[in-house]
Amino acid sequence: MNQTGLHGTALRLHKTLARIWAPDPGWRGWLTTSNNNDIGRLFLCVATAFFVIGGLLAMLIRAQLATPGSAFMGPEAYNQVFTMHGTVMMFLFAIPFFEAMSMLLLPGMLGTRDLAFPRLGAYGLWVYIFGGTAVIIAMLMGLAPDGGWFMYPPLTSAAFSPGLGADVWLLGITSIEVSAIATAVEVVVTVLRYRAAGMSLSRMPIFAWYILVVSVMILTAFPPMILGSLLLEVERALDWPFFQVENGGDPLLWQHLFWLFGHPEVYIIFLPAAGMIATILPVMARTTLLGYGWVVAAAISLAVLSFGLWVHHMFTTGIPHLGLAFFSAASTLVAVPTSVMIFSWIGTLWKGRVRMELPMLWLIGFFATFVIGGLTGVMLAIVPFNWQVHDTHFVVAHLHYVLIGGYVFPMIAAVYFFQPLLTGRSSFFRLGGVAFWLVVPAFHVTFLAVHVAGLLGQRRRTWTYNEGQGWEVLNLVASVASFVMAIGFALVILDIAINTFAGLRGRRNQWNATTLEWAAANPSPNYGFASIPVVRGRYPLLKDPDLALRIAKGEGYLADTSRNRRETLIVATTTGEPSQVVVLPGNSILPFLLAVVTSTSFLAPLFKAYWLSGLALVGVIILALIWVWRLAPARTEGLVDAGHGSQLPIASETADPPGWWGSLFLLLADGVHFGSLLFGYAFLWTVAPNWPPPTYLSPELWPVVLAVGGAVALALAPRLMLRGIERGRVWPMLLMGAIGTLALGAAAASVMLARPDPASHAFDATLWLLAGHVAFHAALTLIMLGYLGLRRIAGHSLRVGEARIVGLWADFTAATSLLALGAAWLPGAFG
Repeated sequence: MNQTGLHGTALRLHKTLARIWAPDPGWRGWLTTSNNNDIGRLFLCVATAFFVIGGLLAMLIRAQLATPGSAFMGPEAYNQVFTMHGTVMMFLFAIPFFEAMSMLLLPGMLGTRDLAFPRLGAYGLWVYIFGGTAVIIAMLMGLAPDGGWFMYPPLTSAAFSPGLGADVWLLGITSIEVSAIATAVEVVVTVLRYRAAGMSLSRMPIFAWYILVVSVMILTAFPPMILGSLLLEVERALDWPFFQVENGGDPLLWQHLFWLFGHPEVYIIFLPAAGMIATILPVMARTTLLGYGWVVAAAISLAVLSFGLWVHHMFTTGIPHLGLAFFSAASTLVAVPTSVMIFSWIGTLWKGRVRMELPMLWLIGFFATFVIGGLTGVMLAIVPFNWQVHDTHFVVAHLHYVLIGGYVFPMIAAVYFFQPLLTGRSSFFRLGGVAFWLVVPAFHVTFLAVHVAGLLGQRRRTWTYNEGQGWEVLNLVASVASFVMAIGFALVILDIAINTFAGLRGRRNQWNATTLEWAAANPSPNYGFASIPVVRGRYPLLKDPDLALRIAKGEGYLADTSRNRRETLIVATTTGEPSQVVVLPGNSILPFLLAVVTSTSFLAPLFKAYWLSGLALVGVIILALIWVWRLAPARTEGLVDAGHGSQLPIASETADPPGWWGSLFLLLADGVHFGSLLFGYAFLWTVAPNWPPPTYLSPELWPVVLAVGGAVALALAPRLMLRGIERGRVWPMLLMGAIGTLALGAAAASVMLARPDPASHAFDATLWLLAGHVAFHAALTLIMLGYLGLRRIAGHSLRVGEARIVGLWADFTAATSLLALGAAWLPGAFG
């Protein structure tokens, strides 16, 4: 075929793919789209809006603290403002912003056409928008929480915070955390399975490693926080005494659950920024990353270590000396993997030839800032020093050095670096350079002054201070500099907005980067790549400069559009060999509707409309069943042509479909949530005052028999179903599984009936939660079994993958039910 014919064929391919992947027209398209480009842009815009709100709240705080005895705000307003500032920045901006960047960039970096579960990403977006909007509206109505973004009880108990503020925080933030977990599941499965042909784990772009580690951290760090929020909200609403000392509770339990989330949260925020640095720095230095393997190992090590540090936020709460020594040593140990990353980046700069473009300026700002923040972090890890500066503005300054210097600066660099890829335009107006020279010096003036004020004894979280403390000049300087910094951030946003709509049309890969995302057109189309590329190295465009052209011509995998559907490739996890073809869903209103009913179930309790919350949960079940019903094909398709002479199975017809992987990692989060519940039970048992309870639960024989028999039946049913699918006999196994779930539910009900007053003691309240865990998961597994039965009645062929997905949930339900009921019964059996 001549050159003109090749060009025409490639053009037809791109036009067909654009039609297949196009969103619905008009405003409806924003509600029904599930494409990663659309969802990522919405995520990015909303997160930026919350950043602006959080920044305005910060300016109110600095205005109040600029002079002693200020009457700018009263204590009630100030408490709401500083609570909302921390809440907005930590929960509504930091994590959603890097999730947005991940959604936009990961498919291109990995050489796939979209994320693993596009509709799940859309669902997470809308839950985030509804939950965040509810929190902001409550603030504008004067109903914001005022107990601090950490929400320590008993300050936030119903007795001391009787309004709706704390409930808004607990329910709204929990819904946002559900969104984060949904996105994390999607990202993990994408990185592990949705990659270009030949992209083994050792060939993945460095950012993919970082975001994989961070997503696993989200799945293991957020569940303790969700549990803590659930406990505190139930205590406020129903008076179950988890944190009430007089009834066997302990407010320190909240601190443990919160910081089990809160300290890994710092690294969850930092590591994506580090991934951006490791991606951008080699391009700016015109070289490759030094010590790729060491950097990956450092990221994993830092993630693991971060879960052993939570107690260093509680050094002044009466921790035993051995615990103080352990957590102090562990806190200083995190400097080792962090130093590995820093020296890798310095070495990369050393071996390359650096060009001082705008992204590089912001990275230099990061180096100057983050190193100082890291050093003050090591200082705070030393127990005697920590005792001196605990709850002072020194801690405030350290936090901002790490989070702004270590996160915001690299993310600004990333936005400028990837702007040509995301918008198709390069920077023309030069406000970005002016903004840099306003933000970075003003930041250091602000928070160095705050550091010194903290060393001189200024307490954090206080709304005013008296004259003569020696803090007046420091606070005035910090406040003036903070307003200069705010002007600089405003210029950054303005510069990016102007260049997005009026910048110069940039050429493809203007930075001469070597990773795969730059092989796509600028801006990246909805389908990403015309064909799935084949890669032979860690830097595909360096090894093969013509790769982008061959991808555009359709010389990769899945260039055949005759099936007229959204398809992409699934590869073997370690080797990157093509293994499956996955059919991605198209536009749908279901994610939006499911987010509406999910948010309603979370927010209805604010108005004591528990009936509406229950009704919304029923709606969640119905919409979820419709969702999976429409995704599952009614008939078997067999092998399909994937290109390059390969015949691959459709993913839904394999033993490990994407839903199996998604369930595996969702159950990881569920398991951590259950483990946190057992931790809370053990903590109250061993530490809380007013224990043991007046009486223990004495188990009877029949509930024990039901629990053991139900767990065995539930674990066996899916395994037998795998054989039954081949023979066309699945009803006995479905019935066996259903009986098992009902038996476990009855055993859980026996616990609740035996202790009918969960408000009497923390022991009884915990038993209700343990039994509730069993009942909830038994009901969930029963619904899954019922779904398989409905498919069978409808004449659809059941698949091995579906049975294995249900088997995962059945095994989890059986195992955790025995643990939960055993924890409830054993004290009474041996007490």
